[in-house]
Amino acid sequence: MRTPTGAIEQTIKTWGNGLGVRITAPIAKAARLSPGTPVKVEVVKNGLLVRTVGKPKLTLAQKLKAFDPQLHSGEISDGGRIGVEVF
Repeated sequence: MRTPTGAIEQTIKTWGNGLGVRITAPIAKAARLSPGTPVKVEVVKNGLLVRTVGKPKLTLAQKLKAFDPQLHSGEISDGGRIGVEVF
């Protein structure tokens, strides 16, 4: 059921050994949430407060998609030999 503020009323359901609530796509989009977004859940006077606490952790696929060989390739050595390396 939609409330005048654009929020959605839902029912808490069993999720494994705990409880869970589904965040709908419109609410997630409005709150800029995506899978992997870290959140903090706090007990407040009239219920619960869920807040983001950082940026989402990227998956390997997302990291590889963002990889630019022109920017991130090769190795740089800014000095000569150090220690007892044998070449």
